[in-house]
Amino acid sequence: MLTLLKLLKDGHFHSGQALGAQLGISRSAVWKQLQRLEADSNLSIHKVRGRGYQLAFPLDLLDEAGFSNSCYPVHLHEIVDSTNAEAFRQINKGHSAPYVIVAEQQNAGRGRRGRNWESPFAQNVYYSLVLRVDGGLRQLEALSLVVGLAVLNTLKDFGLQAVGLKWPNDVLVGDKKIAGILLELVGDPADVCHVVIGIGINVNMRTATGVGQPWTSMSLETGMRVERNEVINALNKRLKNYLNAHAVTGFSSFHAEWEKNHVWQGRDVSLMAGLHQVDGVVVGVDQQGALRLCVNGELRTYSGGELSLRLRDDS
Repeated sequence: MLTLLKLLKDGHFHSGQALGAQLGISRSAVWKQLQRLEADSNLSIHKVRGRGYQLAFPLDLLDEAGFSNSCYPVHLHEIVDSTNAEAFRQINKGHSAPYVIVAEQQNAGRGRRGRNWESPFAQNVYYSLVLRVDGGLRQLEALSLVVGLAVLNTLKDFGLQAVGLKWPNDVLVGDKKIAGILLELVGDPADVCHVVIGIGINVNMRTATGVGQPWTSMSLETGMRVERNEVINALNKRLKNYLNAHAVTGFSSFHAEWEKNHVWQGRDVSLMAGLHQVDGVVVGVDQQGALRLCVNGELRTYSGGELSLRLRDDS
């Protein structure tokens, strides 16, 4: 499938005869591969008699050779259930960290709290970084917030200056989500564990039917198609710099930078913990990355993996 996609990725028309000659197969076999391609990848392919076949839009395919100078080893997959799930499979096989898993598509992409993550073929970045943590609980302190800063500054490197952070795991442009972060652990955090840092960035996506909240993408914000290989390489560099510093200082040295970029400071919000709801005003985060809310005039702090923050209807 990937070989056929490489022939079609320019977005031009290609005749079945020409495609068959390049692939060494018959025109009918080309047709069958195109049918499978549409079914497996959800790509739209135009079929015009006398002209041939054309992708609805050009594709920017990931290229493993483009990661040869990356600061982390990068393993490219065509389609996976999710890059985090693939990362855990590699951990179970004893693959030595650190390394990165990326994919052209996820067919079971996940966000926080089990939410679906829209993952169309060859349009966005689906990324998981695997790290080994040896008895260093401080290395896990507010880690998702530090990763958020790395993602935010990666997007700024590509010209998105209006980008900001929402506690604890979202990256926004205005009130539209452009990236999300999902951290998962396996092992004993007090001894030896692995952390999988899952990151999804909307890069060239222009339409989506399965997203249940306002969203945007790098190409929608900049008006240009963005090279995903370049995004992944830039993200690797930003992450390595931020994570190295975080391992030494913890979150405290990033506190001011994070609050400067927190777009919901002072907003009226509802904090959801299961069926429990707390209404308050965002004050910021503390030195350990916990959310600070003013609730009925009282300052309270909240932290944990199953908390969800949303704007109040009357804010």
